Amino acid sequence: MAGSVYYIIFSIILIAGVLFTVLIGNSRANKVGNPDYDNKTKGNWSRLTLFYVVAIALGVLALILYVVNQT
Repeated sequence: MAGSVYYIIFSIILIAGVLFTVLIGNSRANKVGNPDYDNKTKGNWSRLTLFYVVAIALGVLALILYVVNQT
């Protein structure tokens, strides 16, 4: 499989993860089950951003190592 296919698959998974995270964060069930979620947005966004930065960096590193080792 060509290397560009892995980048496309990785991008789709990344975009889906961001989309579903936002949808869950704004869902009615989350607001009813955790009413303080909207009141503590700075802390929530900070932790979520840090999580995504680390996850994306590790994911890109793993993808690069995988693609490089395939050649």
